[in-house]
Amino acid sequence: MRGPDGGGPPSPVQAAQAVGAVRALRAASALLVLGVAVPAWLAAGAGSGGRPTVALGLAVAQVVVLWWVVARPDAVLVVSALLGTAMWLLFPALSLTGALLGAQLALCVLSALRPARTSRWWLLGMLALAPLALVGGGPLMLVSHVLAVTLAWTVGQWRRAQQDRLAAETRRAVAEERARIAREVHDVVAHTVSVMVIQAGAAEDVFATHPEQARQALRAIDSAGRSALGELRLLLRTETGGDGDEGRRPPRGLGDLAELAANTRAAGLAVELHEEGRAATPPSAVDLAGYRIVQEALTNTLRHADASLVRVSVRYDEESVRIEVTDNGRPTKRSWRSLGAGRGLTGMRERATLLGGTLTAAPNPAGGFTVQAVLPTRPSP
Repeated sequence: MRGPDGGGPPSPVQAAQAVGAVRALRAASALLVLGVAVPAWLAAGAGSGGRPTVALGLAVAQVVVLWWVVARPDAVLVVSALLGTAMWLLFPALSLTGALLGAQLALCVLSALRPARTSRWWLLGMLALAPLALVGGGPLMLVSHVLAVTLAWTVGQWRRAQQDRLAAETRRAVAEERARIAREVHDVVAHTVSVMVIQAGAAEDVFATHPEQARQALRAIDSAGRSALGELRLLLRTETGGDGDEGRRPPRGLGDLAELAANTRAAGLAVELHEEGRAATPPSAVDLAGYRIVQEALTNTLRHADASLVRVSVRYDEESVRIEVTDNGRPTKRSWRSLGAGRGLTGMRERATLLGGTLTAAPNPAGGFTVQAVLPTRPSP
C-alpha cells in the first residue's frame, strides 16, 4: 500500500481507513450470504433429511473464506464457487444465484482490485456455470445468473474506475503543491541571491578605497539574507504545520513593495514605485501573488537586463489589481532566451492563471522589457 503520491507508505489515517473499509466489506459480505442462506434453510424445514444442515454448513464455510477476499480474491472466488455449487446440488430449493452469492461477492472484489484484462477471465468462468442454472430452473434462472454475475463484475469495475480517478487527482494535487513550493522557494532565493551577489561585487570593488560604502553593501547583504531566511522559515512552518515562534511574520504582500524596492535600489538599480487606488488589502492569494510577480520582474531585470531604471506601477480597482513593471534595459538575445527558459516567467504566469488572471511579458519596441499582470480580486461569476 502506498501513500497519496504513489511513492511512499500511507499515513496512519489512510491505513486506518483502509482497515475499516476491509472490515466493513467482510461484515457486509457475511451478512449478505447468511441473509440468503438461512431463510432458505428455514423454509426447507426438517423434512429434507440432513441435506439442509449440510447446505447450511456450506453457507457458513462461504462466510468464513470471505475473510481472505481482499488478500486472495482469486482463491476465494474458486472456493466459494465450489462450495456454492455443492450447496445448490444438495439443496435444490435454493436458486443457483443465491447459492453462488459468495462467489459473486469475490468476483466483485477481484474486479475492483485486478486489471480488467485479468478479471474478464474470471467473469467468463462464472458465466460458464450458466448451463447449471438453465437445467435447474429454466430460462428465468439462467437470465438471473447471467445478470447477477455481470452486475457483480460491473460494480467492481466501477469501483476500480473510482479508485483510479482518485489516485490521478491525488497525483495531480501533489504535483501542483510541489510546483507551488518550488515557485515560492525560487522567488525568495532568486531575488535575494541576485541582490547579495551584486552587493558582494560592489563591496569588493570599493573595499580598499571606500570602506564605508563597502560596509553599506555588507549591511545590505546581511539584511537581504535575514529577510530571505525569515521567509524560508515561514514557508517551512506553513508546510510542516510547525507552531514555533522562530521566524514568525505575516506573509509577504503588496504592502511590502516599498521594502522590496529599497532592497533593489541597494543593489544599484533605480526603482520608481507608484501605487494608485488602494483602499483595502486585497485577498491574501492576490496579495502574495502580486508581490511575487513584482519581485520576480525586478530579479529578472537585475540578472538579465543592462538597466538603470525600472518603474513599478500598481493600480487597484473594485475588480482587480493591475501591475506593470517596465525597465529601460537592453538585454542581449542570449539573455532573452535564458529569461524565457527558466522558472521565472513560467512561475509568474502560473500565479496569475491560478487566480483567473493574465500576465504578459515582452520586450518593448523602444527598448527595455515590460511585465503586465491583471489579478482579479473577485471570483468569476
